[in-house]
Amino acid sequence: MNVKRGIAVSHSGMNEWGTGMVVAVAEGKATIQFSDGIIRKIASSHYTTLQPADPASYLPPPESVPVVKKVRAVRKSVKKTKEPEETVV
Repeated sequence: MNVKRGIAVSHSGMNEWGTGMVVAVAEGKATIQFSDGIIRKIASSHYTTLQPADPASYLPPPESVPVVKKVRAVRKSVKKTKEPEETVV
């Protein structure tokens, strides 16, 4: 397959990635942004696993992904009671 910037492709072995858009082509590898939001670099030796895809099937990832913050439970402190002092007579 002839890989050029701007074409839509799909990876035959990784359908869960969705359709990808070729964003850059360098010597020996192509940079592809897939619909799952991850940018992957594919070596030219693996171009045979790429297939042409319908450009309309490419869904760009959302611009901003909401950040989910972890909320820690409030810890209650255990108060230590003082033991009465022994008096020596």
